[in-house]
Amino acid sequence: MNTRIRAATTADAAPCAAIYRPFVTDTWISFETEPPGEADMARRIADCSQSYAWLVAESNGAILGYAYGSAHRSRAAYASSADVTVYIAPGAQRAGLGRQLYAALFEALKARDIHAVFAGIALPNEASIGLHRAMGFELVGIYREVGWKFGAYRDVSWWQKKLN
Repeated sequence: MNTRIRAATTADAAPCAAIYRPFVTDTWISFETEPPGEADMARRIADCSQSYAWLVAESNGAILGYAYGSAHRSRAAYASSADVTVYIAPGAQRAGLGRQLYAALFEALKARDIHAVFAGIALPNEASIGLHRAMGFELVGIYREVGWKFGAYRDVSWWQKKLN
């Protein structure tokens, strides 16, 4: 598969929203309960791209996945940290795109003086845990029963990777 990792633009909002939609509607991987539409996704891409980075994996003109960094917390002392996430279209999973996107994202975030990145993983999610471990993340803790989705409380594990 000939895949190119590039910076996202707001023109990528519709395919990014389409990739994300089933994670919201069919899983507890995302704690959102309503999937964002194209306009909201375009705003998210613009906001993240301005201060952090939003990247897409593209093959033959199709967006197969995306990854982005966003603010870890709002207070000034957290400015050198970012939350990161990656979503891959169901038909493109397990092909190394998550690793490719994260590797490129980490380089983009380092260029913006981000020192540490954090990822929250709603449990259970062995595939995401495997990806994050493979990318050098370390488990830093678990928030127990922090979210309610699909009729049950969900735990979230938090993972950290130092970039510099």
